[in-house]
Amino acid sequence: MAAVYSRELDGQTLTIAPSGWTYNNTFVLYDKESGTLWYPARKGLKGIQGKHFGQVLPKISSDDVQWGKWQKKYPESKILK
Repeated sequence: MAAVYSRELDGQTLTIAPSGWTYNNTFVLYDKESGTLWYPARKGLKGIQGKHFGQVLPKISSDDVQWGKWQKKYPESKILK
């Protein structure tokens, strides 16, 4: 299961990465620009520590698609490792 979130906040595009930490068996993310820790909440990623504490990066609507169906529709797609 995956989720998609906006990375735009206050006119800046954040670089989101895994922090290496978990909380309640869920990965905690961070942004490389400020070091804020982000935790997945219902409405999006919520800042739980740091400069953007309490702010939310909204969840973006997305669909789960099997790779075979995706590849038929977008044959030039590549998987990055």
